[in-house]
Amino acid sequence: MDRLHSQTVTMAKVLVADPDPQSQDALRAALASAGHSMEIAPSTKDAVAAVDEGGIDLLVCDADMSDPPIGDLLADLRARRPETAVIVTTAFGSVDDAVCAMRNGAADLLRKPFRDEQARLAIERAIERAQLVRENEDLRHALDDRVQLGNLIGEDPRMQAIFKTVRAVADTRTTVLVTGESGTGKTVVARALHAMSARRHGPFVEVNCGAMPETLLESELFGHVRGAFTGATRDKPGKFEAANGGTIFLDEIGTSSPAFQVRLLRVLQDRILERVGDNKTIEVDCRIVLATNLDLEAAVRQGRFREDLYYRINVVSIEMPPLRQRREDVPALAMHFLRRFAKDHGKKVERFAPAALAALRNASWPGNVRQLENVIERAVVFAQGTGIDLKDLPPNLVEAAAAAAAATTALATPPVLADAPVTPLRSALEDAEKRILEHALVHCGGNRERAAKALGINRSTLFAKLRRHGVR
Repeated sequence: MDRLHSQTVTMAKVLVADPDPQSQDALRAALASAGHSMEIAPSTKDAVAAVDEGGIDLLVCDADMSDPPIGDLLADLRARRPETAVIVTTAFGSVDDAVCAMRNGAADLLRKPFRDEQARLAIERAIERAQLVRENEDLRHALDDRVQLGNLIGEDPRMQAIFKTVRAVADTRTTVLVTGESGTGKTVVARALHAMSARRHGPFVEVNCGAMPETLLESELFGHVRGAFTGATRDKPGKFEAANGGTIFLDEIGTSSPAFQVRLLRVLQDRILERVGDNKTIEVDCRIVLATNLDLEAAVRQGRFREDLYYRINVVSIEMPPLRQRREDVPALAMHFLRRFAKDHGKKVERFAPAALAALRNASWPGNVRQLENVIERAVVFAQGTGIDLKDLPPNLVEAAAAAAAATTALATPPVLADAPVTPLRSALEDAEKRILEHALVHCGGNRERAAKALGINRSTLFAKLRRHGVR
């Protein structure tokens, strides 16, 4: 669990406005051990100006020499730069001073003289808090950016390709087949196709073909006339007729019977149908979207699915990737569900704790997006404050995520040999940072904006790091 918690903290830029050499030495030692950078500001006024320019994760400020007074400075920064954490240092502070500083937004208060370890713990907590604020803000912006199509959310290249396909075919009559594991969002794709088409004001009719026996399914879809079978006491139009002028979505089409497939093929080819027990043909005008979690090509080879129907429905195919293959989309999806369920349940839950977000990223998600949706609703219901913590997530999910993170770390960490030469810490950190940057760029297909978001830093910081390491 500690490993999950620590994974969210990245290298930070720290500005120190404290003229005390002893304090500077303690802070410098604490920051160097964690790989953070440190700059000295000659005064609090200069420090505030630097914070206003952006890019500062943490400000360490001497309350005894602050101009303006520390309370005013904290209130001003909280209003204008909430993403920048502040640690207050003081040689004369009392308990009342500490309470006042915390109320005004300080992340911590260090009484002088303080030890390296005290500074390290305070810095770690403050930077984690700053990065949490920034990450949640980034998630909010991500949902307003080009990562969402209706209720479809994703920065992953495959999701972006799906968005492009949906936009291209939405306003046509083309039949679309959506494939993918259960819970990946096939219904959401069907609804997006309908919502973006000229048929959006018409009905959207959804039918789960795997949930009904064959005779009932035919009656539901094609309708029946009075006397067609026992219990048919009146004429009843089917779902195809109900979807006239709109869209019909046939889910789990791979489970349908051969007889049903013949009738469906006729509707697809001629746009006509006959109600069960009737010879009169009825014209239908509806867009048809189908979905399956089965391998239809294999079903065709095995004789379980008609080949001519397969080619008829496979005009445009959209394959939904499982969530475990697009983990970078988990935070944006989680925030989307958090907002929805916080509103539904009347809860003031606004963010995720770093450890909770790390657990969500590392989970394997066998139930895909639907499972994530259920987990977030549960977490919102259990949350006691304004944030979701690890304790609000299902214990089995947290344990599995921790095990996955531990296994990944073990595989990625080379063994330490006793007789190997010691690498200077600065060089080791620089090399590690360069490898992380290169991996992020490869993972994001060279897209620097996406790489910056994946790393949890802004674009200007990423560009500066790439220049420093000579990464192109």
